[in-house]
Amino acid sequence: MTEVVLLDVTGGIALVTLNRPEKLNALNYQLIDRLMALLDSIEVDAGIRAVILTGAGERAFSAGADIHEFSASVRRGSNTAIRDFVRRGQAMTARLEAFRKPVIAAINGIAFGGGCEITEAVHLAVASDKALFAKPEINLGMPPTFGGTQRLPRLAGRKRALELLLTGDPFPPSRALEVGLVNLVVPHSELLSAARELAARITRHSPLAIGGIITAVTRGLNMGIAEGLQIESEQFAAMVPSHDLGEGLAAWIAHRRPVYSGR
Repeated sequence: MTEVVLLDVTGGIALVTLNRPEKLNALNYQLIDRLMALLDSIEVDAGIRAVILTGAGERAFSAGADIHEFSASVRRGSNTAIRDFVRRGQAMTARLEAFRKPVIAAINGIAFGGGCEITEAVHLAVASDKALFAKPEINLGMPPTFGGTQRLPRLAGRKRALELLLTGDPFPPSRALEVGLVNLVVPHSELLSAARELAARITRHSPLAIGGIITAVTRGLNMGIAEGLQIESEQFAAMVPSHDLGEGLAAWIAHRRPVYSGR
């Protein structure tokens, strides 16, 4: 049986590939469960410093949920649909958002629905100039269910997000860049190299500091400034006894490059 999510680790970077190209990498339950299991293994592997998430084939990052599978859950009623579909998808995007190692989406094609919601949830995103985005759930008579009504307004602002959510119209990578959905747009042939270069610029730093920044930003965005500053303080306090903070300070004083150990 073909593996629905592929993992390749090179130079401390895990390349995770959604692998249902014949279905435009649609997010069926098996794929989501496999992705979650891989994230669990990546999290505890000290040799992996960053994750690049992309789609197999030339056409799609992910076209969104597997509608045939989702429809079967809907026919069994709201309790089943919430349990099997909504909770599963929301758990996936929440896991990506809170992951303490940087997750970079490399958007190689269509990123519709759940594929767009993955893009919203990850920490950073690089888009091919051939990518195409959409929030098409309204065309099915439903709102987004993997966090799209919450994360997109936080990225794009209320009015721009509502335009995308209420029309369902596809939009190009230039628009995704404008609204803050992606960090940069590159020629299609340079997509993975650009994502790897971005990962390398991050992973030269302390993994403890990286994780602390991700946690402070992710949690703080959902709180008031006072609570967010408390989280920031807690993340710093956790670094104070670490080797990495001592090494960073010593290296700065000695005008040398720091060597971080992640402890």
